[in-house]
Parts: sequence; structure tokens; C-alpha cells
Amino acid sequence: MTISEELTAPSKPSEEIILSVKDLKTYYPIYGGLFKRKIGEVKAVDGVSFNLYKGETLGLVGESGCGKTTIGNTILNLVPATAGEIWYKDQRIDEKFSKDIRKKIQMVFQDPDSSLNPRWKVVNIIGEPLRLLMGIKKRKEIRRRVLGLLETVSLKNEHLDRYPHEFSGGQKQRIVIARALACNPEIIILDEPTSALDVSVQAQILNLLKELQRRFDLSYLFITHDLSVIQHIGNRIEVMYLGKMVEGGMIEDVFYNPTHPYTKALLSARPTFDPGSRANRIILKGDVPSPINPPSGCAFHPRCFEDTEHEGCNLNSPKRVELGGKHYMYCRPLSDKPKSYEGMEYISD
Repeated sequence: MTISEELTAPSKPSEEIILSVKDLKTYYPIYGGLFKRKIGEVKAVDGVSFNLYKGETLGLVGESGCGKTTIGNTILNLVPATAGEIWYKDQRIDEKFSKDIRKKIQMVFQDPDSSLNPRWKVVNIIGEPLRLLMGIKKRKEIRRRVLGLLETVSLKNEHLDRYPHEFSGGQKQRIVIARALACNPEIIILDEPTSALDVSVQAQILNLLKELQRRFDLSYLFITHDLSVIQHIGNRIEVMYLGKMVEGGMIEDVFYNPTHPYTKALLSARPTFDPGSRANRIILKGDVPSPINPPSGCAFHPRCFEDTEHEGCNLNSPKRVELGGKHYMYCRPLSDKPKSYEGMEYISD
């Protein structure tokens, strides 16, 4: 097997749950009036549950504003959770996010420019977690460790004493990844790590992430709106809409057998070289509802192109439908189940 084949081959995660999110809710308060009282709230994440297994890459996808980044920020305790539970192995971390947990869960942000201090040299940027979290004080030891981390992400000794503005976008993202690796984490949350990069550089960063995952047995929560990226790097995928999960499962299940109407529309919008596929594109009606006042029942029902086939979408919450294996969706029962829906199991609320 060549190096390129090895990097693109899907990894085989274990069945050990390393991170568990249970019924997570994150609301942002809205203040108004003369005395700045609370007049409402933005339901950014509204009852989300999922598990991350050791050694796997879980993709979190959906359009802008659906709550993907808020989930990552809430897991890292950058944003307080309104309700729900977050577990790292057998330790609950939403109530107390300790220094030891900070070592084990790191994040790579979307824009490397905003996450790198322009006044610091690379050796100080990557050395900061070594000083604060690992307790390393000697300058020679920090420089030695930072050099090793730079070599891990294919950068050189000459880059140690340079400033962020002296690097390209891909090199800056490598620096951010090296900083995330400094404390020997087990989980890395990747928030759109390739969206600001050229296509050729995206491939290099994705291959680097796969190589690091195999080398250090990392688990990735990969937040993205680019479906082709998660198809390349992911093991499982969770599709979000307006703060809720609508469908999830293994990559091959969701991509080749999408069942929820929103997932079908999302996949049909992917760029393609096939002119014939444009005729099958699904155009959703209306706009995304406001998370301040989401629709009653199923949040997707005002835009659903299959609404005539379902019952009570505007009144009752959707139910979890098991589609076989780890594949599921949240939807209302069909009024007249077509043959393609036979064998589905509806789980009562």
C-alpha cells in the first residue's frame, strides 16, 4: 500500500465511547428594553445527543447557523450549556472542566489568523500550552518540544522564530494543529479547518489529519459544511438543522441512502461534474426559520418537499426512526408508507 492510499483508506475505530453528549441544549439570552431584561433566547442547540468513539472521525454537517460550532464550543466549556450532559469517558465535564480535561480535548478553529497571536513567534504560540498545561518551564526544553511538533506537521527548524504573518494559510493551519497536539490530546474538535484554504492545500491538511489520527490514535469531531470533505475523512456523519439532529449513520449509509428530506436536499446541492445531476437538484422553498422562534413540531416542515406524505409535522415533534445498523433519522410517521420505507422502526417519544 502506498502512502497516499494509506492516508485515504478509512480508519477502523473501536467501539469504546470516548465522548458522549446527552440531550444538550445551548441557548443564548436576548436582552432588551430600558433595563436590559431578558426578552427571549436563541435556541442554538436544542436537545442534541451523540457519541464519539475512540479513533473515529465523526462529521457534524449542516448549513450555516444550525448550531455546529456552538456544540464544539459548549464541549470545550467556551460557552455554558443550558441543559444536558457531556461525558468524557466516565467523567462528566459540563459541570467542571478541569485542567486535565483541557489537555485531553483540544480544538482547531476555522480561521487560523484569528487564533494565532500576531505579536508572538511560533515557538511562543506552540509553547504556551506546554508552559500552562504541561508545566514545562525551561526554554531549551520548550524549544526542543516545539521543534518536534513542527516536524510532526511537516514544518522546519527555520520556522521557530517567525511570526504568523510570514506564513501561508496552509502553514498557519499546520501551526494551529501543532499547538493542538502539544498536550497529547485524545480528542480534537476541528471547526471548518479547511474552509479558508485552496483545494490543493485542503487535500494536504486532510491527509495530514488522517496520518496524525493513525499515529496518535486521535478521535476527531469534524465540523464542516463541505460534504465532500467529510466523505473523504469521516467514519460517521450527523446532519443538523436548526439546532437539532435530523439524520445520522455511517458515511456510506447517509451518502448513498439518504432518507430525511433535508439530507436529500443537502446532498443534491453538492458541486458535481455531471450535467445530468443538475436536473435532480432539490430546491427548498422559503428561508431557514429563526432559532429565536422555531416552528412547532418538526423544525423542517415549512420547507419540506415531502410534507404531504407525513402526518402531524406541524403539530408534533419528530420521532426517531431506526433505519438499520447505526443509520437513523428524526421524522414523522408516513401516512401511506411506500415500499422504500418498509422495515422502518419508529421509536416513541
